[in-house]
Amino acid sequence: MDFVKISIGDIVEMKKEHPCIHRCKLFEVVRIGADVKLKCQACGHVVMLDREAFNKKLRKIISEK
Repeated sequence: MDFVKISIGDIVEMKKEHPCIHRCKLFEVVRIGADVKLKCQACGHVVMLDREAFNKKLRKIISEK
């Protein structure tokens, strides 16, 4: 399986919004490995997804670092 090329600090848009009060779809990539750690741009909550789930839920890369 091919993985999307991302790096730490990238801002990505996911298909589903984070269920916080702000309903934000934008996340910052905090950590990359077997899992991807994402930080919600609205509330700062950190979410971890495995690489396969991340690739399925990713809509697009907004800004690259």
